[in-house]
Amino acid sequence: MEIQKQQEVNNNRSFRTIIRQLVEHKYFQPIVIAIIFFNGLIIVTETYLTGNSLLLAIDRIIVWIFVLELIVKIIGLGFKGYFSDRWNLFDFSIVIGSLLFYSTPFVSVLRLIRVLRLIRMIPAIPALRKIIDSLMKSVPALTGILGLSILIFSIYAIIGTTFFSEVLPYEFFGSFHTALFTLMQVVTFESWASQVARPIINEVPWAWVYFVSFIIIGALVILNLVVAVILSYLGQDDEVKREEQMDRLYKDNQELKKDIQEIKQLILNRNNNN
Repeated sequence: MEIQKQQEVNNNRSFRTIIRQLVEHKYFQPIVIAIIFFNGLIIVTETYLTGNSLLLAIDRIIVWIFVLELIVKIIGLGFKGYFSDRWNLFDFSIVIGSLLFYSTPFVSVLRLIRVLRLIRMIPAIPALRKIIDSLMKSVPALTGILGLSILIFSIYAIIGTTFFSEVLPYEFFGSFHTALFTLMQVVTFESWASQVARPIINEVPWAWVYFVSFIIIGALVILNLVVAVILSYLGQDDEVKREEQMDRLYKDNQELKKDIQEIKQLILNRNNNN
């Protein structure tokens, strides 16, 4: 009886090993990426051919392919190994959501779930995953910059509503929230000179100081700070890997020196004995 149980355990392990090798095969992930790309083409085509039965059938097949991929990964990596990766949790939620809402009467929800399936491209491609990981790591550092941005935007919005509310229509500087939206337009350089700055400067000559100082602080300084923080975190992973490689090389070098020293000592001892 115990021998039979042991054989069953060995068979389960061998089956799981085969599935794991399949999941870790070099062609497995590229095939998944190709299916996601194809799914994107189907979704784009559906925007032109709404309700096409062939496209809906292909979309349903793709959903079940994703389900099969999910099951294979869980079997190969195990529950603990699979769910220990947060990107796998993201994939799991997208696939399960696709199954749960596939028969929903709300067409907008179904289309949203289909579009969200394309986000699976992020964990599938290492370069995209690296960028998102860096962005997530940089969020705590960006909170200070966000607070500074809110403070500067609030100060300039109050100044704008105080001095320019009667110069332009209400939707520009008529209230605090409209002034914030106008400043967002200015900081993105979207028709800020022709629609906002020049009409105000014609009525209030000193207003150029307001707009130039805001652009220098808001667009050139704060946005560059955000880019600098993100780039610093983007290179952090490469630096950590480089340090790990250097530590590994140093340890290998030390072990090699130790082995050479032992060989020298053995040769000296042999010569002394001779």
